[in-house]
Amino acid sequence: MNEMPVSSSVDAGGIGASVSRREDLRLVRGLGRYTDDIAVEHGPAAHLVAVRSPYAFARILSIDLSGARGMPGVIAVLGSEEMAAENFRPFPLRVMRKKANGEPNFSPPYMPLAVGHVRHVGDIVAVVVAETLDQAKDAAEQVDVTYDALQPVVEMTQAVSKDAPLIWPTEPDNICFEHRVGDGDAWQEAAARAAHVISDRMVISRVSANPLEPRTALGEYDPETGRFTLHAGLQSPHAMRREIAHIFGLPVEQFRVVGPDVGGAFGMKASLHPEIILVLWAARLLQRPVRHVCERSEAFLSDHQSRDHVTDVSLALDEDGRFLGLKVTTLANIGAYIASNGLHSPTNNLGGLAGVYTIGAFDVVVRGVFTNTLPTCPYRGAGRPEATFYIEQIIDKAAYELGVDRVEIRRRNLVPPEAMPYRTALLYTYDSGNFPAILKKCADAADWNGFEHRRQASEAEGSIRGIGIAYAIEIAGGPADKPFEEYAKIEFTADGGAIVYAGSHSQGQGHETNYLQMAQTLLGTPADAVQIVYGDTDKVTSGRGTFGSRTMMAYGAAFSGATGTILAKARSIAAHLMETDLDAVEFRDGRFFARDSNRNLSLSDIAIASFDPDRLPPAMEPGLEAEASVSLDKATFPNGCHICEVVVDPQTGSVEIVSYIVVDDVGVQINPMLVNGQIVGGVVQGIGQIMSEQIVYSEDGQVLTGSFMDYGMPRADDVPTINVLSHGVPTTTNPLGVKGAGEAGTVGALAAVSSAIKDALRSRGVDTFEMPATPMRVWNALNAAGT
Repeated sequence: MNEMPVSSSVDAGGIGASVSRREDLRLVRGLGRYTDDIAVEHGPAAHLVAVRSPYAFARILSIDLSGARGMPGVIAVLGSEEMAAENFRPFPLRVMRKKANGEPNFSPPYMPLAVGHVRHVGDIVAVVVAETLDQAKDAAEQVDVTYDALQPVVEMTQAVSKDAPLIWPTEPDNICFEHRVGDGDAWQEAAARAAHVISDRMVISRVSANPLEPRTALGEYDPETGRFTLHAGLQSPHAMRREIAHIFGLPVEQFRVVGPDVGGAFGMKASLHPEIILVLWAARLLQRPVRHVCERSEAFLSDHQSRDHVTDVSLALDEDGRFLGLKVTTLANIGAYIASNGLHSPTNNLGGLAGVYTIGAFDVVVRGVFTNTLPTCPYRGAGRPEATFYIEQIIDKAAYELGVDRVEIRRRNLVPPEAMPYRTALLYTYDSGNFPAILKKCADAADWNGFEHRRQASEAEGSIRGIGIAYAIEIAGGPADKPFEEYAKIEFTADGGAIVYAGSHSQGQGHETNYLQMAQTLLGTPADAVQIVYGDTDKVTSGRGTFGSRTMMAYGAAFSGATGTILAKARSIAAHLMETDLDAVEFRDGRFFARDSNRNLSLSDIAIASFDPDRLPPAMEPGLEAEASVSLDKATFPNGCHICEVVVDPQTGSVEIVSYIVVDDVGVQINPMLVNGQIVGGVVQGIGQIMSEQIVYSEDGQVLTGSFMDYGMPRADDVPTINVLSHGVPTTTNPLGVKGAGEAGTVGALAAVSSAIKDALRSRGVDTFEMPATPMRVWNALNAAGT
């Protein structure tokens, strides 16, 4: 890759500076513009409310909409018969897999409204559109649906049993796909010559993303042009636009998708949900704007959920504790339907199972299972935390059984820095990293060797102390074989300012500030002279979107490409204006200098001149702008070591995290303060899942954790000060040298926090423990062990 041109110092607020986020001033003053804040031009928006199934599995015998249609304020009531007239196509899948026999996986007909059957609690059977939200809610209660309840199946292990009810009659054993990677024969050989084979079953609970801003959608339709406009909190406007057009069976040009400010997404808002289609459909039928805002209690019945795996893991080791092979067999719950990226999370990031270690053989099988639950989709990490959890937890168990220190067993097996680039035996080639240095730095910062003294002190006080470790590595920037493209455009205005267009979208990460820092460093353009535009398919030509910790490397590469074109043209203009040879012009600190003279012009001066044909070189087009769509040749592999320390109260089962250390390698940091925030936020989400978060269904498919009274979101007093240290090794795979940071915290946190809690419980004879580590679970485990 080309080296990054440096045109301004860190001190000036460019790349590497911890500058405050420009977005914050308007957001903390209540000036953010979210979907529900948008006032439409063509009269007030009507309100759409969904009528949802109370059953997890049932035949729909009849739907009577007449009672709702007669209610005050009701404009329309729509059911499956009305939907049939539209000829909607089922929701498309972005990732497909194969069955065990090689055939493509079955893709259920996921429609805006349920047809014939409902297959999870919350499945939409009809919608009511009314003048006010209260009127729509009242009318929705008058929709009369007659169901024939069927026996649901919600647990994966039950779903694949011989006599389980079939969610889809054509899919025996409720298996959607079987995905294999690695080499089974190589694993068998490794296991046969191993001195030890350590095995365990691991359960990763189902969770809900719960962003601060629930899902929202505002649909509009212009009968004169036949164009739809969707405003929605989402992650990938251009991808969503293509999929919506596909469902309607219309050209993509008939749709405009706008993502305004988005209050958190975490992967869930990358999925297409039925309400998006429903508001657009209703807007066309009624020829007026239609709005839907998902309330929090409704979200637990309608948001696509995440994780939910049962996995058997075996690690083969030689007599010296060196890793020979890993076998992983996973049942992944994909729900009743398949979300847009529903088959991505359990299959696309399996390379992370190799960890940061030299492991010679892998045998990995993932089976996707249909159940009568909500579809599952990516959630911060999207398969990466799961992979790290499996490899790191089985290493812990091996260390205990072999009597080897957990840091030491990892150290023996690390990929050395001199081996970079290192091709693992499972899918990935790591471009850079210094794993031994990071492991040592983290262990030293956490005072790993002094832990036994602290454990004894806690025992003397009547509490139980544990310490946990995980070394996480993840892919960032796209699939290993073909990272996705991203789009950037830079357009200077006649007054010398610049407009930066981004194909990526922000959901709170601080992208606007990062883009300004890129402009400061690469162009020397000050922040107050730059306008950022993103999230609107009419204003930004194309874009892949924000997911997979990709934006700084993918958009950064596109921005760098556009910068190169801008500076090449500007340099020619500068040479012409300063009446010197092109070779005698150099660019630094935002200005063009004529070598061996005192003549110089700022890039802003050049931009202003570019709009005057009389000041341009012959035959040059006026204006100064450039665009680039770049697909990087390689992904990146951020990595980091996490060490967590906990204290358990055996009288109550409560767990307190007393120390958390992270040493992360995310390459070059555009803004270290924002990187720190991303890592801390990710760690907190990992803590939440291990400590308290879990979606729980009853046997008949009812969501028992349907509010924050029952679903245990982490609170401030659950989280300690998280000490984030950096040990960046710049990558050469993109011009800025950056690696992903958005998901790094979560990828390591699940395994590290679990490791610490299990270490504490192990000291009291608890050999097996499944998360989440709620006080009752911990107390019961201690009592069952006779403590």
